[in-house]
Amino acid sequence: MAYQGPPVLELRNICKEYFGNQVLTDVSLSLHKGEILGLVGENGAGKSTLMNILFGMDVIQRTGGYSGEMLIEGKLVKYQSSFDAIADGIGMVHQEFSLLPDFSATENILLNREPHKRSFASEVFGERLDLLDRKSMVEKARIAISKLGVSIDSAMIVGSMPVGHKQFTEIARELSKDSIRILVLDEPTAVLTEQEASILLEAIKNLAAEGIAIIFISHRLQEVIDVCDTVVVMRDGKVVRTESSKDLTIAQIARWMVGREVTQHADRRQFDYDNTPTVLSIRNLWVDMPGETVRDVSLDIHKGEILGIGGLAGQGKLGVPNGAMGLFPAGGTIIFEGKRLPLNQPRAFLDAGMAFVSEDRRGVGLLLDESLDWNISFAAMQVNNKYLKRYLNGLLMWRDEKEIQKVALEYINALEIKCTSYKQKAKELSGGNQQKICLAKAFALSPRLLFVSEPTRGIDIGAKSLVLQALRDYNEKSGTTIVMISSELEELRAICDRIAIVADGRITGILPSDSPSEDFGLLMVAGQPMSMEEHA
Repeated sequence: MAYQGPPVLELRNICKEYFGNQVLTDVSLSLHKGEILGLVGENGAGKSTLMNILFGMDVIQRTGGYSGEMLIEGKLVKYQSSFDAIADGIGMVHQEFSLLPDFSATENILLNREPHKRSFASEVFGERLDLLDRKSMVEKARIAISKLGVSIDSAMIVGSMPVGHKQFTEIARELSKDSIRILVLDEPTAVLTEQEASILLEAIKNLAAEGIAIIFISHRLQEVIDVCDTVVVMRDGKVVRTESSKDLTIAQIARWMVGREVTQHADRRQFDYDNTPTVLSIRNLWVDMPGETVRDVSLDIHKGEILGIGGLAGQGKLGVPNGAMGLFPAGGTIIFEGKRLPLNQPRAFLDAGMAFVSEDRRGVGLLLDESLDWNISFAAMQVNNKYLKRYLNGLLMWRDEKEIQKVALEYINALEIKCTSYKQKAKELSGGNQQKICLAKAFALSPRLLFVSEPTRGIDIGAKSLVLQALRDYNEKSGTTIVMISSELEELRAICDRIAIVADGRITGILPSDSPSEDFGLLMVAGQPMSMEEHA
């Protein structure tokens, strides 16, 4: 598509260094009014850093700034804070949520921009005693939400929302701002179901038709091809390709992103269920987790298998591991290796030899202000007394720094974690590399059963293949049983032996992973669960 007039945004020769590491080198791109630009690249390619520069994030100023030029409608700008960017009509929806969980959707959407109305007290004592114009707030929030084509209760408390509604609330907040002209969306569909993602992509096209210029960052490459006009590919901090999206293929983009052919998943293996014992039995599990419905889940998992759990958002798939591992109140029966475990006691499951990689890597999975070696080894030290030196027959124990360093380097190399060193803080890594640290932490525990929830959320296509293969390799080498929960059916089909589908808080069926996609789709909308005999 040929655009008339000067670009609304132009970046020229942007360079940026972090902690002695060159993360951006001579990056240039342009964006026109009404254009949707897809920005793609592996985790650590520099996408988020580039957008942080555009949005004037404090982290850029705190780490020495950047070189190069940024022009908004031909005017040279250099933002000192995100407030400068917002004043210039730039909005950004970050990959990690930044909502206040105890506030309603309306309150989050209009936060710090609430319309006021005069009161008797404010007439006497000044505008600081103005009242919030609640009616106007609700209307403004309603208009912003309606632009997305979704139905969200604007009065609902954000902490009680399903994750998809939280994402829509984040985007509605940006759309409620006056005179927005550039909108940056960083992995906006990563937490959405296919249906929700389809709604959002249509909304993005409508916003572009109204003249808003959009930068769309996503690892779902088919979405990039479908919705974007232009695709900019970054690798190792540089722009390596800028192409019209017309006639592009996923394979082409993936090859440009990683500089190599991306291998597909391993062939499905034959698993001998008849001669393999059950390692975990779940009976009548219910879980009280906000945004999830787990009513009555019963499931048998065989020793050494990789079992996938899928389903639509809010139907219960995320609630199963969170309840089983004691992170949210739960009831029912769980028997692991023939022993009944008490629910609602996370340490009991860890001590029994189970581990969990949560979908909430920042809230649950990581010690963000600690180094990578500490993140990888800490849980194993606490649970298994690993990586410790023992003195006086074990009466006194101290950290074994050499062993901690050794295990950290082992997993940094095995999972190709991009970092400056094992002493770098977890919060300084990209989202995908943070996810790999969560996996490394779980592997270091040497669990006999591992729950992994959304292991590739927000991870680029090259890293996704690596993580899935790492799970398969770990399973085959250690014999660890893996239960993998994912919103992406094809991901589950890539490495799982069987896939259980959760709908309306119950298991509606379990099928071999090579079953037709249509069969899984039917289970996702099934009204009644199968019997335990049908599961087998």
